Amino acid sequence: MDSLRNGNYTEVTGFILLGLTDDPILRIILFMIILCIYLVTISGNLSTITLIKVSSQLHHPMYIFLSHLAFADIGYSSSVTPNMLVNFLVEKNTISYLGCGIQLGSAVFFGTAECFLLAAMAYDRFVAICNPLLYSNKMSTQVCVQLIVVAYIGGIFNASSFSLSFFSLFFCGPNQVNHFFCDFAPLIELSCSDASIPAVVPSFTAGSIIVVTVFIISLSYIYILITILKMNSTEGRQKAFSTCTSHLTAVTLFYGTITFIYVMPKSSYSTDQNKVVSVFYMVVIPMLNPLIYSLRNNEIKGALKRQLAKKLLS
Repeated sequence: MDSLRNGNYTEVTGFILLGLTDDPILRIILFMIILCIYLVTISGNLSTITLIKVSSQLHHPMYIFLSHLAFADIGYSSSVTPNMLVNFLVEKNTISYLGCGIQLGSAVFFGTAECFLLAAMAYDRFVAICNPLLYSNKMSTQVCVQLIVVAYIGGIFNASSFSLSFFSLFFCGPNQVNHFFCDFAPLIELSCSDASIPAVVPSFTAGSIIVVTVFIISLSYIYILITILKMNSTEGRQKAFSTCTSHLTAVTLFYGTITFIYVMPKSSYSTDQNKVVSVFYMVVIPMLNPLIYSLRNNEIKGALKRQLAKKLLS
């Protein structure tokens, strides 16, 4: 790397994000659509956090996890969406070297925290359905806080591995990133230095986190399914299933898109498909999560009705 820095090369101090499309009309249409999605994302997730905070009936581990999931969704979407919106309005969307690293780190941090929070919510459902008599002990406030802390520490650890790998790279040639945000894979392709170790380290940490969280979620739901099948009451089965459907939907959407991008062979899909799927899991899913949990959860709908009634009567 030192030879590159001291040779006839100009070190790149910024990048150009190529975005989703060059079509000016399509850019305006996409700007309006994604702006609406972002506004719904912010308002929906903030409403979820506020409702859980002000409603004493929702001060349970499942909803505490949900409030942090809503916070992670806000951060996840905000790490890329505002810059993407700017990209639709300007001819050339530039981002500084430092800004690119910060954007990458923040996206990885919130995305990783979401993985751990979804795993914690699966464990919470496992305890509630498989060990209901021990729920208050196994999911005490202390345990709940510890799981949330682990989620954020995991986010910091994974984001650090990506950020350190990014800042260890040297860029001296093309600076056009074929994406709408500073994703790690297209940045690696622009590097002038040896990217073998910087590419492996974040892949290992991210892969390990995905494997661990998917294992926890899968194991939790295997035990949940076994417990539900052993139930004699049809009503009991339906009630148990209903408490899991929202979480299962969120898990399927999130991990399904991640699997498409990071697990499937790169030869099986194009860069444009990668961009579309990235928009879905970084912009659309954060909007869908509060809708999934509010529309399919009677406790949240009940708490919302009570809060609205209080506002109308006050």
